[in-house]
Amino acid sequence: MGKKKKTSLFFTIGPLVLVLGFLVWFLGNIFEGEKSRIVLQPLPDFLSQSQDFNISISDKKRGLKYLRVSVHQEGRETTVLEKRFPFKGLLNSKGFHRYNADFSLDPNKLHLAQGRVDLEIRVRDYSRRSGGDGNLALLQHKMVVDTIPPAIRALSRMNYVNLGGTGLVVYQTSSDTVESGLFVDKLFFPGFTIGKGSQEGLNVCYFAIPNDAKSRPDIYLWAKDRAGNLTKARFYCQIRRKRFRTERINITDRFLERVLPYFSFYQLDPALNNTEKFLKVNRQLRKENNLIFFNLRTRTGTDQLWKGTWARLKNAATMAGFGDRRKYYHKGKIIDEQVHLGVDLASLANSEVNASNRGRAVLCDRLGIYGLTVVLDHGQGLASVYSHLSGINIEVGQEVMKGDVIGITGQTGLAGGDHLHFGIMVYGVFVNPIEWWDSHWIRDNITRKLAILNR
Repeated sequence: MGKKKKTSLFFTIGPLVLVLGFLVWFLGNIFEGEKSRIVLQPLPDFLSQSQDFNISISDKKRGLKYLRVSVHQEGRETTVLEKRFPFKGLLNSKGFHRYNADFSLDPNKLHLAQGRVDLEIRVRDYSRRSGGDGNLALLQHKMVVDTIPPAIRALSRMNYVNLGGTGLVVYQTSSDTVESGLFVDKLFFPGFTIGKGSQEGLNVCYFAIPNDAKSRPDIYLWAKDRAGNLTKARFYCQIRRKRFRTERINITDRFLERVLPYFSFYQLDPALNNTEKFLKVNRQLRKENNLIFFNLRTRTGTDQLWKGTWARLKNAATMAGFGDRRKYYHKGKIIDEQVHLGVDLASLANSEVNASNRGRAVLCDRLGIYGLTVVLDHGQGLASVYSHLSGINIEVGQEVMKGDVIGITGQTGLAGGDHLHFGIMVYGVFVNPIEWWDSHWIRDNITRKLAILNR
């Protein structure tokens, strides 16, 4: 009898428990409280021009019901994107649970004023919460509308620069400028801020006209503000054309046998003959070495370290000039052509090499075809190069004064005899060192312009 009562009670209460469980599950499902997920990319701080955005929204449970993207500024609201999602299937099982869209904000088309603007994204789902409106997911992103470009103008008016030479321009920028400089075609030369207080916005920029520049390179000042607005300014800059010397260099078998063992560190195919090995060194390794020189530009300091005329190797004869178009011959046949990017100076063997001006060592090491090499940074993009040394007397990071002994001449690397290969770089671009040895050139092209900073 007792067993029958228990069985009857089970069949009576069991269905009630199931119904109650289903009811709890059903109500929990349709009244769920999980908000939709919103992902917005990118998240810019400024809006200076038409900006593309991507929005990704998702709701794993009840599904998406409504999306609205709007911008708010000074009490005015503008809808950018609005979409309603249909309810499909049992409990919206076939409805939208994920959605991805692209949109753009153009401050001009939206008639946005300069200043703060709020981007707002509202998403509701099909939950029956909030009186049937559903859970509200809200994402707000604050930006600043800034469509006004910075101002920039040249202060040093007349600029005459030699092909393969150095130029300097003194210019002024507005206070909102965060980066500025000068372009010569696609080469960028950064400016360095000098003025403070009443002279705020004064900058100097050393630039190079490459020895192989086209007849009329595109030269202009450039500035960018924190919102990404860009501006350009032209100024008078006359390029003096220059014809470079052509030099014939005869490569003998004896020279190859002497110099190639130095490059044992460089992976040369043993199957190549000596001439082919030389060409790989003279072309490929040279290119790699010049890239290392170019990359050193980022290690320049912001302050001017140098002063006055730059020193030349004492009691030295000029063996090769800057920009020489070298033609290499082997057994009467031309095998290669390269451009010489420095001045070769020869004195007595193992002569002391002095720092041409005050600077800081940024490279003291073996460098391929250039052999043992020292590079001194003189600040604001200027650097001097000393190559083919037999010994180095300083270390990277060490500051030296003009005239300090930094090494000893030699014939390391791809050198035919004991000499110093001396070079000057302007933000990684080699220029003619002769200009920097000339006190009149420095006075007319550098010092007079720098005097503008003291007015």
